[in-house]
Formats: sequence, structure tokens, C-alpha cells
Amino acid sequence: MTEPWKPSWEATAVYRARVRGCLLGGAVGDALGYPVEFDSLDRIRAVHGPRGVTGLVPDGDGVVGRITDDTQMTLFTVEGLRQAHERERLRGIGGGWPRLVRWAYERWLETQRRQGPEDSEMAGPSGGSYEGPRGGLITERWLYARRAPGNACLSGLAQDFVPDPAAELGPPGPVNSDSKGCGAVMRSAPFGLTRADPATAFGMAARCAQTTHGHPTGYYAAGALAAIVAYLVSGDSVEGAVLRALRLLARPEAHGSARTGGTPDPGHEETSAALEQALDLAAQGTPTPEKLQRLGAGWVAEEALAIGVYSALAAPTVEDALLLAVNHSGDSDSTGSICGNILGARHGDHGLPHTWVEHVEGRARIAALADDLAAECVAG
Repeated sequence: MTEPWKPSWEATAVYRARVRGCLLGGAVGDALGYPVEFDSLDRIRAVHGPRGVTGLVPDGDGVVGRITDDTQMTLFTVEGLRQAHERERLRGIGGGWPRLVRWAYERWLETQRRQGPEDSEMAGPSGGSYEGPRGGLITERWLYARRAPGNACLSGLAQDFVPDPAAELGPPGPVNSDSKGCGAVMRSAPFGLTRADPATAFGMAARCAQTTHGHPTGYYAAGALAAIVAYLVSGDSVEGAVLRALRLLARPEAHGSARTGGTPDPGHEETSAALEQALDLAAQGTPTPEKLQRLGAGWVAEEALAIGVYSALAAPTVEDALLLAVNHSGDSDSTGSICGNILGARHGDHGLPHTWVEHVEGRARIAALADDLAAECVAG
């Protein structure tokens, strides 16, 4: 159920806290998982003890709290969406979000190619063939860090594809049409933070996911996460948000898929099955890493989403959920990030483990960016 009516000031405060929580929670999960991303569960336990990772641990350089491409791309998604929202509010020109988000991802790609903002033409007054907005995140040195970005994200953004906001979903997309890696779903939570209705958030996220991941599962999982976050922002429980997202997945007319008349298209099936498995597993009692690994390793989109959802549902506390999401053999930073997005959107920033938040790289900038997005969407 959504929350009852509240005075506008209170509703705005709750909304702002959830936007902050979603972005900071994702960064916390990312930072928890990054040092163990490529380790097996046995290796994690051998190094960190029988309970595995129990908090933030140093990465290979001895640094605690670093974020990865998961959070980097999430932040650039926020920047593109905020710019699109502002453009529509101030100039009355809507429909620009596919290009503005695409430009934001181009700026992220520049941070993976350059040493710092002084080396980037995009950060200055002229940027060659680049026609997008200047300034913002691309001027910030801490984001010029390459931490195992996904190959599909790198290769996909090397192509100049801008999704059509009215294009039907269902068939494989034109870019990396066989790729369903988790690189699209792990950056898509911000689409659910804009106060758009869940179906709209789903469609926006799925279409922007096609800039890098053309496999239907790759972009349907991205849409599903955006819808889950949108439901959470409106006051749903985690279980309620997932159940509603499942219904949305099965209603092709609601999110612009290729089939109409109530017949689900095959593109949603892997994502729906993974979410249903996560719900069933969460109902089986005490969570364990061994149970979690029945959902997969998280390298592909539907598995990463299912692991994040299972952890958020099955663990008794936010801390336990985040640790469950990263202590497994697989893509620990992405699954931790998704779990953090979900729990942060549900509980707000005050519900996150404050000690972990304080040690996350870029914490103050992430919070400020969250506030900028919330203020813009409230103003709109």
C-alpha cells in the first residue's frame, strides 16, 4: 500500500530522504562488494573469516570505501535525468531524456579514457564533436577511475545509438543484441527516483539500457529495477514493489513492448522467473550465502537483480542484507549496489548504516547530487 496523504513539507522530506538513501545505499553496497568482486565464497571466508566480509574492507590498493563503475554510471544517469527534467520545466521541451542520458554516459566513458578533467575536452568549453552539456560530474577528478567497467558498456557507448522513446520493447536492441550482462540494470535505479509513474520509469530505463545491452533480459531487468524503486519511493514495501513490478512485466501494453492485447512477449520471461525465484527463496526462512547462490552469480542482469531483491527481502536488517548481497561467488559489487538501491529507497538515508556511509568515496557529492535531483523533480 502507498502511504496516506501527508502535508507537502513532510512528503517532500520523505521523498528527498528516499532519493538520498537510494543513491547512498547503492554506493555502500558497491563499496562493500568491490574488494571481493572476483573472489569465490570459499576465498572470501578464508581471507575474512567464517562470516565473510562483515564491513568495509580495503581493496587491492589498501583503500577502504571505493566505489566502482556501478556507482559512477548511476551518478551520471542521475545527472542526465536531472538535466532532462530541468530542460522540460524551464523550456517546455520534453522527450529529450534519451539524448541527455546518452550524453551523460558519453561523459562517463570519457572518465574511463582520461587521467583527469584537464585531459578531457568535454570538461572544457569545447569538446570536438560532443554537443552535450558541459561541467558537472565530468569536472570531478575522483570519478576518473577505471574499476573493471563492463565490456558491453564500453563497446556499446562507442556506437552512436540514441534510443527512440516511442520504440516498442520486446525484440533485441541494435547494440550488443546478445548481451544481458548486469551493466545496464546496475545503473538504472535513478529512473525510479524522478516521481514518474512506475510504468514510465520502466520504459525509460529499458530504452536507455539498450544503448549498451540489446538482449531483452538485459533491458527488461533494468526496467524492472526502475519500477521497483518507483514503487518504493511511493511508499510500497519491498515485497509489494517486487510483486507489482512482476505484474508490470507481464503487461506488455503498460510499458510499450512489442505485443499487445495482454499477451506477454517472451523478452520478460527470464527476468520474471528470476524475481519469482527470489521471492520464493526469501520465504524459505533464514537466509544464507548458499541459498543465495541458487540464484546465480550476478554477472548477468536477471541474476544480479534477483540477488539484490532476495537479500533485501530475506535479511532481518539493512546491514545484514547488504552483507548477504556481497558474500557470494560472483559480481559482489553489482549485487551489493542493487540491494543498497532498493533498501535505501525503502528506508531513506537515515536507515542506512551511518559508519559505512561516512567512509564511502564521494559521499558528500553523492548526497548533493541526490538533493539536486529531488529538488528538481519537486519543482517540476
